Amino acid sequence: MLRHAAQYGGPIRGTRPTCARQAFNQRHPIRRNYASVTSIESYPRPGEQIHGFTLKEKKHVPELHLTALQLEHDKTGAQYLHVAREDKNNVFAINFKTNPIDRTGLPHILEHVTLCGSDKFPVRDPFFKMMPRSLANFMNAFTSSDYTSYPFATTNAQDFRNLASVYLDATLHPLLKRTDFLQEGWRLGPEDPREPASNENTRFKGVVYNEMKGQMSDASYLYYIRFREHMFPSLENSGGDPEKMTDLSYEKLVKFSREHYHPSNAKIFTYGDMSLTEHLQQVDKVLSEFSRSDTDADLKGPIDLSNGPLSFEVSGPLDTMQPPERQVKSSMSWLGCQTSDIVENFSLSIMVSLLMSGYGSPLYQGLIESGLGTNFSPNSGYDSGAKVGIVSIGLDGMASENVAELQNTIQNILREKASEAFQPHKVEGYMHQLEIALKHKTASFGMGLLDKTLPGWFNGTSPMDSLSWNDVIHAFKDRMAQGGYLENLMHKYLLNDQCMQFTMRPSETYNAELETKEEERRTTILEREAQASGSTESMFSKLGEQELELLNEQESSQHSNLDTLPTLHVRDIPKTKEKKPTWTGKIGNAQALWRETDTNGITYFQAKHLFEGLPDELRLLLPLFTESLMRLGTKTMSVGDLEAEILLKTGGISVAPFTAPDPTDDNKFSEGLMFDGYALNRNVPAMFDLLKTVLLEVDFTAPHVVPAILELLESKTSGALDSVAESGHHFAVASAAAALSLRGQKQEQLSGLSQIENTARILRSAREQPESLQELIEKLKLIQSMAVSNSSAMSIRTVCEPSSVTANQQLIEGFLQSLPRASAARSTNFSAEQVANSSLSRNTYFNLPFQVSYTGTCLQSVPFASPDKAPLTILGQLLTHNFLHPEVREKGGAYGASAAASPISSLFTMSSYRDPNPRNSLATFKKAGEFARDRAWSDREIEESKLSTFQGIDAPTSVSTDGSKQFIYGITEEMDQQMRGRLLEVTKDDVQRVAQKYLAEVSEHNKSTAILGEKKPWVEEDKSWNQARLNRAYVYGFDFYNPDAFVGPAEAGIIDDTLGGWRQAWSETVALAVDERSYKNGAFRTRITVDTPIEEAFELFIASDLVNDDEKEQCSAALRAFTSIRHLPDNVYGLQAMIAIMQELNSVVRISEADMASRGMHIGPMVIQTLRNGGQIIETHTINTDGNIGVFVGDELARDHTAPSGYSNANTGIAIKSPALAQDQNCENTRMQGEKEGTSFMFAHHTH
Repeated sequence: MLRHAAQYGGPIRGTRPTCARQAFNQRHPIRRNYASVTSIESYPRPGEQIHGFTLKEKKHVPELHLTALQLEHDKTGAQYLHVAREDKNNVFAINFKTNPIDRTGLPHILEHVTLCGSDKFPVRDPFFKMMPRSLANFMNAFTSSDYTSYPFATTNAQDFRNLASVYLDATLHPLLKRTDFLQEGWRLGPEDPREPASNENTRFKGVVYNEMKGQMSDASYLYYIRFREHMFPSLENSGGDPEKMTDLSYEKLVKFSREHYHPSNAKIFTYGDMSLTEHLQQVDKVLSEFSRSDTDADLKGPIDLSNGPLSFEVSGPLDTMQPPERQVKSSMSWLGCQTSDIVENFSLSIMVSLLMSGYGSPLYQGLIESGLGTNFSPNSGYDSGAKVGIVSIGLDGMASENVAELQNTIQNILREKASEAFQPHKVEGYMHQLEIALKHKTASFGMGLLDKTLPGWFNGTSPMDSLSWNDVIHAFKDRMAQGGYLENLMHKYLLNDQCMQFTMRPSETYNAELETKEEERRTTILEREAQASGSTESMFSKLGEQELELLNEQESSQHSNLDTLPTLHVRDIPKTKEKKPTWTGKIGNAQALWRETDTNGITYFQAKHLFEGLPDELRLLLPLFTESLMRLGTKTMSVGDLEAEILLKTGGISVAPFTAPDPTDDNKFSEGLMFDGYALNRNVPAMFDLLKTVLLEVDFTAPHVVPAILELLESKTSGALDSVAESGHHFAVASAAAALSLRGQKQEQLSGLSQIENTARILRSAREQPESLQELIEKLKLIQSMAVSNSSAMSIRTVCEPSSVTANQQLIEGFLQSLPRASAARSTNFSAEQVANSSLSRNTYFNLPFQVSYTGTCLQSVPFASPDKAPLTILGQLLTHNFLHPEVREKGGAYGASAAASPISSLFTMSSYRDPNPRNSLATFKKAGEFARDRAWSDREIEESKLSTFQGIDAPTSVSTDGSKQFIYGITEEMDQQMRGRLLEVTKDDVQRVAQKYLAEVSEHNKSTAILGEKKPWVEEDKSWNQARLNRAYVYGFDFYNPDAFVGPAEAGIIDDTLGGWRQAWSETVALAVDERSYKNGAFRTRITVDTPIEEAFELFIASDLVNDDEKEQCSAALRAFTSIRHLPDNVYGLQAMIAIMQELNSVVRISEADMASRGMHIGPMVIQTLRNGGQIIETHTINTDGNIGVFVGDELARDHTAPSGYSNANTGIAIKSPALAQDQNCENTRMQGEKEGTSFMFAHHTH
């Protein structure tokens, strides 16, 4: 796994010599109480030996409740840091300095190949094979910019020993087989390994190669990594650049491993309450096989900026969600202090946070609120992960003309506004955050400590110094007391010309150029291999043989030597889970759930307010609304003051929308707003005051609200595509789930592609018609009025110490009484039967500019309470480890693949991540049910799947989450225990039964699939796919590029009932389509106006370079349709004109009938009955076109009474300037409902 931009600090380890073991244990027997684990007297003195290690230093850190010991291995010089803490979640990591020597991704590929088998464990991929043999709650490996880390965390002592033995042997005695290099790194071979290799089917393959193609599709990552290459020119891209990755040879990788994966170059970390003596004994046994060797001690420094300012520019991909003229990323960077200077390093991080963090910070207000950019650039902030810290301040979403003045703009803001950021109460707010962070009990403290320690440890910072928390804080406060400290730091480091500007400009041809370069590399390598082989035929024959050899090894060695791996057993899983008792009561009308436990003096509060019957339009705005609450301020408090008060009095306050499935009924769910906060007990009254302020007093009427909302829209849209590239499989699964259940549809509206697209649509409207923002704000105010109430719709959860309960009850009662009253909430459950009218296709391909794809398949199964949920959960683990991993990842080259039963809802999902061949992955998914049904699962495989299931169930949790499962979903500890028992009792017969019932026999009605990625040629051939894209050329009610998609009402142009009005509207339609399709082609855009005759507009559009051949054909057909209407008599209008249009447009359907059918449209004759509002039938028309068409003109309302229910998903409503609604009685939940008088025309296809 690739990890960059880490700003960690880290812990250190301890060891003891073998000769002292017996005496040590006699003097200091291992005990399991606080004193024995962290008492510094219970460990040897510096200079003493412990199992081949010498203790160099030890330190007790009371504020962190830990004792740290730093040791060195006597024979090899390996560094060891042990952090003793009363924490059952123990951590181990072996780490190596791996300065990259080029951009081939050598350290990254080596990380993968290292975990593909070792001397002691000659198993194909022991890393993945150990996952289902362990109860570890964390297992992974990371390649950072200059080191590679192999960590795990577990609460089980035997598991710890097992995994440590595998990790030590894997890293120090790897097999490094050539076939593993080909699988994980790169190779050339036929797309289907069983086909003979040829020029047509030979492609670049490899897990890391495809991972990095996906990574480089993320413009934010690309900017950051290119910036790092320029800032640290001696430190190459450790993750690898696909353009250079194919230069890496197997021999080079083996040599690098021998030189760098050696104990002398290692730093080992352990953490927790387990025995240090046992750790050292196990580690020493492995390390002692080696002798001391040279280490990679070179600490790479940044570029020399003494002759600055320097400037560099690169090109990057175009974000199709944003206008090209506002896509420049640019930043200014200055060198900070040596990161080994702990106090100044800490001070710089505080200084940068005060200047940049929050909406009220000077740099946010001066750079983003001013409209200069839409977001901070990906590298912005203080990076202390190298030998020298780097301060970067930059912007995304800039216009080219503002780039040159960026340095002056930043420095002017700092000179004029920095003093506001450095006010004492704001500095004290950050000190308070540190205080509460020390008291906040987290479940992953050890992993966090590792992350914070490693970068500095590898770059000359003593880990013992980095753990001296109070010493650093006290030194910082002493310097602050002298006055002007932060101002002086700012002048010293930022107000000078010793800086570097780094800029990335978008290029429309960037992705095409990458493809061209890749093809050129492919051709060059093939020509070179052909020359070496003697002929092209011989070369392709060898490539085919190589692919078959790899395939044979992948298939034949899946279960070889598995008995060499250590394992836990189901008997190691506790039959009952530790109880965390809660009690319930009522405070006013609100249901209250209480958890009393030790919290280190903190109170955690959470509340949810349920909605009922929330319109889609408002649901889509909920994320914007919740972000607005923390952005706008109140009538009496600016956003900066509000942020400062939250930092000073709480550990944080948040508000977010949610949907929650019902654990017992698949047809029900709840939705609403969740808000929470936590504070030291002394500050709980202030926390409730701040919650009330955020929920009730945010001012949506102030003059600054309009630009602030526009800024939020810009910020949310900027980089949205990068977020999809980072987690594409989640978006694919969410899109697929939306077609299966109403809850899935609502959740996708909140956090899926629909949310991204809706935000972009609102922003587009705001840019073109600024007055639309006022209408948007009115909707946000409407949400504010219903967001919270003192009613039965409110429920709360509180976690606190027993001594705080009475005081908290009184505070909560006062808080509730301060809220507006509302009538008792009706049921918030919705029937899933409404989903019959979902507009989402069961097979959707989102054409997005990614070099690799992401897939998601969802199947309808059963909710949490069903007895079948347990075997389905085990089935997910079985398929992941025994079917999808070998087929999709190893053979298919995807970076990842998994199957899972949703823990609460009824969905069973299968997905792939950074997948070069999604079609093959989907074929694998289709076989999963029969594979699981027919496989003779062994007892060992069933046991392994139970172990991997309980990794998550029994993973440590933070005290703040106690009772949350019951609060959010209604799942009690008794229900959880029942599920636990069912999971432990699952048999292979149970697995085979549910595989047959829910996977093999699944109907098309209970299955849906989504793919995200660049469109493949086979998509056009396979007519079952609905093709969609995020950046559509939206027109007034019609989308040329996805005709079956709902676009929404026109916001401009009043359409009357005359044919001339319709022709005028379509003229505007084409003009908008051109404008949205290409911002850059301004000259072409100006040639089409609302006065342009429709024929001319269409011809200009078709003749342009803005449409492909298929689109031109469709537009030509549409032009013929409108041309024919032009010749209709002038007195033909209204319904007759509409029917004529529909009849003529049927020719468009005929041109691409197969394509339309693939989108789920149903073609067949239909009857339209036109009724007056009173219900009297005026006339009946039959139209041979798509789906159900409802047409109303003036005050006449058309209803379709004849379409069979199975076809009601293809419903078209057309409205013309009328208060009436176009409705289909078989499709009552259409998006036509609620449209108001004056709406222009719209096509609202609801497809299967």
